Amino acid sequence: MEFTCLKELGNHLSKHYSTSIPAVTVERPPPEMEGDLTVNCFRLAKILRCSPFDIAQEVSAFLAGHPDIDNAQAVKAYVNFTLRSGALFSDAVVEAESPSHAGMLPEEERQRIVVEYSAPNTNKPQHLGHVRNNTLGQATVSLLRRVGHEVYAVNLINDRGIHICKSMLAYQRFGSGQTPAESGRKGDHLAGDYYVKFDQEFRRQLSDLRQRCPELLETPDEELFLQTEIGRAAQDMLLKWEAGEPETWKLWKTMNDWVLEGFHETYKRLGVEFDRVYLESETYSKGRSIVLDFLEKGLFQRRADGAVVIDLSEEKLGQKVVLRADSTSVYVTQDIGTTVIKQNDYQPDRQVWVVGDEQIHHFKVLFAILRKLGYDWARSPEAFFHLAYGMVNLPSGKMKSREGTVVDADDLLDEMEKLARNATLERYEQPPENLSERARVIGLAALKFMLLKVNPSTSTLFDPQASVKFEGDTGPYILYAYARIASMLAKSGEPAEIDLQQMPRLNWDKMREHEEKSLALQCADYGRVIKKAAAELDTSVLANYLLELAKGFSRFYRQCPVLKAETEELRMARLALSCRVRDIMADGLRTLGIEFLESM
Repeated sequence: MEFTCLKELGNHLSKHYSTSIPAVTVERPPPEMEGDLTVNCFRLAKILRCSPFDIAQEVSAFLAGHPDIDNAQAVKAYVNFTLRSGALFSDAVVEAESPSHAGMLPEEERQRIVVEYSAPNTNKPQHLGHVRNNTLGQATVSLLRRVGHEVYAVNLINDRGIHICKSMLAYQRFGSGQTPAESGRKGDHLAGDYYVKFDQEFRRQLSDLRQRCPELLETPDEELFLQTEIGRAAQDMLLKWEAGEPETWKLWKTMNDWVLEGFHETYKRLGVEFDRVYLESETYSKGRSIVLDFLEKGLFQRRADGAVVIDLSEEKLGQKVVLRADSTSVYVTQDIGTTVIKQNDYQPDRQVWVVGDEQIHHFKVLFAILRKLGYDWARSPEAFFHLAYGMVNLPSGKMKSREGTVVDADDLLDEMEKLARNATLERYEQPPENLSERARVIGLAALKFMLLKVNPSTSTLFDPQASVKFEGDTGPYILYAYARIASMLAKSGEPAEIDLQQMPRLNWDKMREHEEKSLALQCADYGRVIKKAAAELDTSVLANYLLELAKGFSRFYRQCPVLKAETEELRMARLALSCRVRDIMADGLRTLGIEFLESM
């Protein structure tokens, strides 16, 4: 929080202890304690190398004599203090920097960062899990840019491999030449239909195999893949693709084009954009060439069975295969190549991957190998980061794409718009203007906010019905708070952008209501929140701040009349505070990639 008294406290402590200290940070005290803010002197003790209890006495004495402070009291190593209303509102509302600049990092702390997210397969449409990935990835990119980093959003589409051949083979056998236009299906949905058909046929052949060979009853399905006719056929198709067989490539290109067009429509609906899209078919060979090069240099070893491995025992990851015995790549090999390509293309200080937490071990192996390769850019402990997120499930349970039990992203977006439309109609006797647009914005805000308000590492249950409610911890609740402020400001007769530089002439000391001060303190915390969310790559920090800000405004609105305030001076002051809340909400929602409405 940027308060004049804290800057002056920092200068005082630096002189008193002959040690330069950064800005003094504060936090809100527990509800049972008095005061607006608290200085934690344990933190200062690490810098000043002095007893935190002695520092607390020095801090308390300084603040108690400061003209901006009503009272200050040391409680052990903490100093609780109360700001005078004039100082609080002047610093938090009038003199505070624009919300769109709050929390910006100094130039020397800004980095060039590549964030990779989405990474769908071209054998099926995107589903609810991809929606979380896309929403989290886009918000993370926006959040990092918001504090000043130079960020590049990239997507690596997995458009080759055995999983793609499964859809291709099933279409070849059962599709009868059907096209998306003829079927009335989006291309990605049509490809997904045949991915499901492949699995159904594979299950049937597995059942027949186990009936013929009872000794295979306990053998895992994946180990029996090549013992089924359709499994061998899919593997043969993959070998034909890798050999460049013309008919296989023609089918692959046709179906990939269908799927990529479908993906584009889904991304557009979600508001997801990329600076660059890589295709695995164009990057997968890079990793293999790197491994073969370093095999000659002795970093990798060839096993007796012909597979190429690397020893990661020092990293407690054991021995890992990087090329199979038939010289084909594994996933980590492909990621080695893609990481090097991205590094060469952007020269970033840091690379971030937004990928589910089931891949935590995979990324530990990838990062260990990249450091073993000896690249200068890989040596920094901050060079790589796996932003692992938990599963997202529906009340009906987990999703399985190969069994056709997933919730497609497009179907989910349709359902959210429908639910938002119905929720909106319940609030009006007559349908409001632009109902379809309102339903789209509200439905998308409900979906995104529910996915962003939880820490990424947390698995979450997504309830579409609960997410569109206008009350509770929801996106529509925040949108409604924003629209309420916008409507109030429109009715006030004042300009949409109140000139806050005129505010010092008002008597801010009249703003003594608890709800007023509490809301101003929340506003003052915005810059810290933005910095914390970006530093921790945690969108829930910002999402929950906006939720609490909306609740704080609601309490203020109920207790403190704005347009009908007792005096004109108080009316203008409360309008200015409301304007500040509105601007923070707008900036925060934009940063999360959530659209909002001027009226609801």
